[in-house]
Amino acid sequence: MYVSYHQDDWNTWLPLAEFAYNNSDHSSTKQSLFFTFYGRDPQFDPGHITQDTPAGMLSTKVQSVKKDVKRELEVAINRFKRYSDKIRTSPPVFNLVDMVWLPSKNIKSTRPTKKLPERYLCLFPNVKNVGIHAYHLKLPPTQSSTFPSFNQSRHQQSQIGIKTLLLQSSLKGKRNGKYLKYCIPTSREDYYGIW
Repeated sequence: MYVSYHQDDWNTWLPLAEFAYNNSDHSSTKQSLFFTFYGRDPQFDPGHITQDTPAGMLSTKVQSVKKDVKRELEVAINRFKRYSDKIRTSPPVFNLVDMVWLPSKNIKSTRPTKKLPERYLCLFPNVKNVGIHAYHLKLPPTQSSTFPSFNQSRHQQSQIGIKTLLLQSSLKGKRNGKYLKYCIPTSREDYYGIW
């Protein structure tokens, strides 16, 4: 919308895009950002000369606008919370002795592509709770570059009857003949192998 066909002049259109954004009504406040911050919308008629507003009147108008914005934001927050609570489940609670699965989604690896990674790296012990929904896991030395605190939504608690597979470590770090135990859930047999 704010760029030519060749997409080489987008930076010249940024002020107009910013003005359009600041002049449009927002869903949470029900008014434009110009009106929220300055107490009025910008005037487009060059022949229209506005009278100066006394500071006291402008101050009371800005204060009333702030109250309206605060009320609208509280309504929006309550609406978002009500919708979220309908679909939210209670988070799993891990004890300090639990072993948890760590997903491999955001963990760096030495593999050339991320097309077929393991979904979960392994079972790691839960060392301590950090806050309400975060846990500190004991990671192996090969994962020294990874910060060991993770949100609870990223792990799963271990189940009885897991399928354990011993694979060569492809995680970040030197390949020095060490092997890392990878775990794949939902089976009852244990397989150990070295390739």
